[in-house]
Amino acid sequence: MGDHPIENIMSTAMENIKGMVDVNTIVGDPVETKDGSVIIPVSKVNFGFAAGGAEYLLKENDGEEKKESSKGTNFGGGSGAGVMLQPIAFLVVSEGQVRLLPVNNNAVVERLVNLAPELLDHLKGLSKQNDKNKKEDKTNVEISV
Repeated sequence: MGDHPIENIMSTAMENIKGMVDVNTIVGDPVETKDGSVIIPVSKVNFGFAAGGAEYLLKENDGEEKKESSKGTNFGGGSGAGVMLQPIAFLVVSEGQVRLLPVNNNAVVERLVNLAPELLDHLKGLSKQNDKNKKEDKTNVEISV
């Protein structure tokens, strides 16, 4: 059996979808800002595809059904595809830190996770400063007595 017309329809549609959806669509090209930060967009891609067709019979003038035309199989078909691209976050690389900035407003937990390392560093700094102050106070007390 030779190539069926539906195979041509499907392969053409799939080639066009492949051209639209590649890794650069999902993880975009990095953009460098004036302050040296690099911003990388991250997107979600959904796509759908459908194809269909039917072979049909032609009636000749004398009323008999004819299975094939002079050009081959009597075929009618079509295909369709849809692609949805939705930005979901931005990766921001600056000053040795990588942060994920989600696009949606319901990302409080994600923001807290991104801020956790900074908060821990700040608390460690406060703890060290507090310990240093206590040592200085003990030294001052011993000298003044």
